[in-house]
Amino acid sequence: MSFLIQQLVDGGVITGAQAEQIESDIKTSSGKTEEEMIIARGFVEEKKLFNLKSQWLGIDFISDPPEDLSLEILQTIPEETAKFYRMIALGRKKAELMIGMICPEDLKAQEALKFLARKNNFTYQVFLITPAVFNAILAKYRDLKKEVGKALEEFRVEEDAQPVRSRQKQPEEMISSVEDAPIAKIVNVILRNAIDGNASDIHIEPSRSKLRVRFRVMGDLFSSIFLPLNISAAVLARIKIMSNMKIDENRVPQDGRFSMKIGEKNYDFRVSTLPTALGEKVVMRILDPDAGYKTFEDLGLDGRNLKLMKKAIDEPFGLILVTGPTGSGKSTTLYAVLQEINNEKINIISLEDPVEYFCEGVNQSQVRPEIGFDFASGLRSILRQDPDVIMVGEVRDEETALLTIHSALTGHLVLSTLHTNDSLGVVPRLVDLKIQSYLIPSTLILALAQRLVRRLCPECKKQVEAKGYLKERIIAEFNGIPESARGAGLSDPIMIWEPVGCPKCKRQGFSGRIGIFEALEMTPELGEIVLKNLSESALNAEGRRQGLITMRQDGVLKALKGMTTVEEVLKATEEDVAAAISGKKE
Repeated sequence: MSFLIQQLVDGGVITGAQAEQIESDIKTSSGKTEEEMIIARGFVEEKKLFNLKSQWLGIDFISDPPEDLSLEILQTIPEETAKFYRMIALGRKKAELMIGMICPEDLKAQEALKFLARKNNFTYQVFLITPAVFNAILAKYRDLKKEVGKALEEFRVEEDAQPVRSRQKQPEEMISSVEDAPIAKIVNVILRNAIDGNASDIHIEPSRSKLRVRFRVMGDLFSSIFLPLNISAAVLARIKIMSNMKIDENRVPQDGRFSMKIGEKNYDFRVSTLPTALGEKVVMRILDPDAGYKTFEDLGLDGRNLKLMKKAIDEPFGLILVTGPTGSGKSTTLYAVLQEINNEKINIISLEDPVEYFCEGVNQSQVRPEIGFDFASGLRSILRQDPDVIMVGEVRDEETALLTIHSALTGHLVLSTLHTNDSLGVVPRLVDLKIQSYLIPSTLILALAQRLVRRLCPECKKQVEAKGYLKERIIAEFNGIPESARGAGLSDPIMIWEPVGCPKCKRQGFSGRIGIFEALEMTPELGEIVLKNLSESALNAEGRRQGLITMRQDGVLKALKGMTTVEEVLKATEEDVAAAISGKKE
């Protein structure tokens, strides 16, 4: 007799005869749990049974499904795994995932959960749930698949109705085919679910047996749905037609864009295709027009960094460089600068690849290297357009770097981006691009480095005491911050904030992202270093003299204010928190 049935008998909840009936049912059942057998027999009401089980196991019981649950959290446990082990993601509590299990005492399910936690690097807390709650949440997996599945069935019916010889379509036939309802529905469903899930990018990529669709949400990719490989050509053709690409060209990469109204809002989609060994991959960047209109405060610029940025954009000429890796929000920062300085008295021209957001009053031009219109040739043309402010999407090569510097020298305010790890790396990078050292002090105004971290949901974040490794890191970083930027100092005990999860943030605990920054100003002292003693140690000393706040220090200050978590800051500044904590324990 199992533990559960024995407890029910000992507690007088069911009789011995009823226990024998349940055990007999289990022997002849097809995969149902003993809890489901007990409920099906009507011996014990579901919530009463699980309330008792919660007491016996000492595990918290959740009797109702969460009101709102993001697909990102749901996908932590793959659907097949969830069905097999009767366990499912419920949301987030503090920094831990909430995992609901019908049978938390199942050793195989426990091992499977431990494996997933190690593989995907998450910590968790187990809760007891009823089969009804499990099935209600499981249905959420099926919403997207149900819509796509219905369209797929329509597609199969149409394909089966065609003569075999006509199925090898020519490009002109493909156009009418992919605009038919089934394929159009599939693409529209993918786009709509990406928007609903607050995704920034959609990846559609072929494998040997299927077409995988993944969404990037707040920096992380997760699988959304898998499609049959035989519809790959039709899906890709549909996207190419929408993006005004050549549908019969699959040997070289292509770029395009399209707009679509989803709900009550228009969205722009920037599309890129790439030939791979298994077929063409498509990535679509989702551009929310409203996201391009952010203030410096929205971005997370404050204190010294905000003061230096406002000072820099008031200069009549010179160079402002925003630096960081791909996806760190550099373009958004440049658009915020354009919004801040844009007025009818000045002529602003931008060179972008591609144009991400359209700014009223700014003359935006997209470079096209394939026809010889690259950043370098575009800059030469821009200088004949009587500009006051020039924005160059990215300094990629020596020629663009030299033209950018000379544009700043000849009386223009120039904004651009660069790839370096921090603000101190900007000057050495310019030298690497063959810029003469004597030109840098007279042109560079400000170097701003940045990263993105997830912003805590203001509705459900919870304050806790910092302990252990996180406490050590906070103290170490805080002590390195210039006194003028420290504010009131550290509390005792040190209090930080953690994600919880609520309907407003779709149980994620986070809502959007915010930047962490560090700014290096061109000063006479820095100019002397560039001309006479350019070295890492000299740059570091000048940064300290200026009162530079590093990105990690800026992030720690934001974490102490409840804007983000310390873990997010350490992760964004390339520190493996889990490994570090594990190392401390060893």
